[in-house]
Amino acid sequence: MSTTVDARGLACPQPVILTRDALGGGAPVTTIVDNETAQHNVTRMAERAGWTVRAEQREDGIYLHILPGAAPQAAADTSQAGGPVVLVVPADAMGRGEHAELGRKLIQNFFYVLEVLDQRPDTIIFFNSGVKLVGEDSPVLTYLQALQSQGVEILACGTCLEEYGLMEHVAVGKVSNMYTIAERMMGAGRVINL
Repeated sequence: MSTTVDARGLACPQPVILTRDALGGGAPVTTIVDNETAQHNVTRMAERAGWTVRAEQREDGIYLHILPGAAPQAAADTSQAGGPVVLVVPADAMGRGEHAELGRKLIQNFFYVLEVLDQRPDTIIFFNSGVKLVGEDSPVLTYLQALQSQGVEILACGTCLEEYGLMEHVAVGKVSNMYTIAERMMGAGRVINL
């Protein structure tokens, strides 16, 4: 029995995540999207997972018929050979540019996706303005709490928390110090900087 995912009007990364969840049942899925970006993103995800995708343009959207297909494409090596994966978050926004609101939206989308991916870092380190993301008013708090409950270590720079007046408002993770932060980074098999 096939499943239909109506992802029209949904912002990235919702169409991909909803489709990925529907594919978990193993049955064919039809995902309806309303733009080419969503079409390409859903198609890439499905094909990498070993599904075959056929796109059909209709008046009310792009229908992506996703069927069991070839073996999954080889993904980049995400093994933790040589040590754990450490994600470093130095700011409360992602990327650089003149649109600060866009950077905040991107960081929210990033942690939303990170929480639902199969691969996760072993440790996430927040410093500088990135420590704002572990506070009570963080727009990514629920995602970070979910990651922590799944075993991801979350560390926030104590000096940075003090600088931003957030020491009493930490809602997820542990207050840390530069010694521990440096130790985690130097002992990592891979360090990913946002």
